[in-house]
Amino acid sequence: MTALVELTLEDKVAIVTLNRPEVRNAINDALRTELVAILERVAVDAAVRAVVLTGQGKAFCAGGDISGMKERLNAPAGQVGFNGWRRQGQVHRSVALLHGMPKPVIAAVNGAAAGLGCDMALACDFILASEQAVFTMSFVKRGLVSDGGGMYFLPRRVGLPRAKEMIFTGRAVDAKEALAIGLADRMTSADRLVADAAAWARELSQASGVSIAFSKAILDRTFESTEEQIFALGREAQAVCYTSDEHRDAVAAFLDKTAR
Repeated sequence: MTALVELTLEDKVAIVTLNRPEVRNAINDALRTELVAILERVAVDAAVRAVVLTGQGKAFCAGGDISGMKERLNAPAGQVGFNGWRRQGQVHRSVALLHGMPKPVIAAVNGAAAGLGCDMALACDFILASEQAVFTMSFVKRGLVSDGGGMYFLPRRVGLPRAKEMIFTGRAVDAKEALAIGLADRMTSADRLVADAAAWARELSQASGVSIAFSKAILDRTFESTEEQIFALGREAQAVCYTSDEHRDAVAAFLDKTAR
């Protein structure tokens, strides 16, 4: 049986590929289950220093599978709410794993990133867009709201007024505009996308994994925290860093070099 999410490891970078190209990598329950399992695995794998998320075929991810929405509409009225609440738990789990991954995560957006697909890209630390990338917060066109963190992540990238405009209209944003407004961080050619993302991921993850994990966790709370809270988190993290093998080895190497 073909995997709905593929995982390959290239020089300490995990390449996670959504693999339903026939439906533009739309997310159904089965794909989401596989994605959660893979993200949980790479999060704790010491051999993985960084992660690249991309899509097979012409799209990054078309969002939620419309066939699943049809099934939901046909469910007994008394079950719709609870079933939706339960499904949302899995949605939030997958997004939380991307956002909270203790290593750098790059979304390599190869085509359309729509609805939940756009939310998932936004949950990553960085977005590398191919020239064919298109971003759209299309929820409003289905009478829905962003449920994968887009209403949290998007304003932090593009500002509140622009985020409202994108969410209220559901309009498409191409790669050039995405780069100009800060929705994407870099742009490259389609044939170089995954290779460039992997190279960038390696560059981001060369330093201490302990330092990167703590720095990412603290930086992701910056906008919700006071200056005192960030100082406190940094103080606690620094105390742990003092005990790490990476810190001890780095100091020893520096002292050895200067002593020569």
